[in-house]
Amino acid sequence: IEPVDVFWKCNKGYLAVTHPLPNGDVLIANMGDAAGNGKGGFVVLDGETFELKGNWESDCDVPPTGHDFWYQARHNVLVSSAGLVPKVAGRGFNPDDLKKGVFGRRLNVWNLSCRSLTQCFDLGEDSLPLTVRFLHSPDAAEGYVGCALSGAPWLRVPVQRDNWAVEEVIRIPAKDVSGWIMPKMPAFIADLIISPDDRFLYVSNWLHGDIRQYELGRNCKPRLVGQVFVGGSILRGGPVTVCRDEELKCQPEALVVK
Repeated sequence: IEPVDVFWKCNKGYLAVTHPLPNGDVLIANMGDAAGNGKGGFVVLDGETFELKGNWESDCDVPPTGHDFWYQARHNVLVSSAGLVPKVAGRGFNPDDLKKGVFGRRLNVWNLSCRSLTQCFDLGEDSLPLTVRFLHSPDAAEGYVGCALSGAPWLRVPVQRDNWAVEEVIRIPAKDVSGWIMPKMPAFIADLIISPDDRFLYVSNWLHGDIRQYELGRNCKPRLVGQVFVGGSILRGGPVTVCRDEELKCQPEALVVK
């Protein structure tokens, strides 16, 4: 797929996450326009020829930014996250950008069959929702979105048909540090996955360097049952000193694989 075709046919650029649709076509989330300004929405490819069909959503339903998405066909719902403004985020992280709208803060709920935006949730300026995952069961009406900056996976449940709600179910506390670009270091949830049997949620904290395992239970909040540090910025002996930590008694040792 040539970028120029995406621009001329869809007026988009900076394609991101890809998933197949129930009809066999391929849906790709979009992050920006050809100039790197923020622009959400999706483009569609033919599932057999991979020909670019065009935009998925209507022109009036284009979110300001985009990144990831997931859907549950039996509930006729698709949920997408906000992401970043490409041309600004490409310059690197700047704490001042938090108040400039560079980091997305919206969670978007779509009618899957009508391809229309039905609900938007503002998760706060310190959120940056990225990864979206529904449970694997096709009947499940709940899922999780990882908010990178706030360290908070959010749970989505339907209040009633075509009416969804969000609830913060986990918050990974930031650490007070010295020797870093900010006095507080967020976890920065880079990714999350759900086990095939829907029993466990795995969360990758990019800055802190740990992978967490949460046990999932019906109608209750996830419970932390496992944790391993595989890298990150707070390892003992590194340039960053943790001054206050709500969870750990000391900085973790570096992982060595022999």
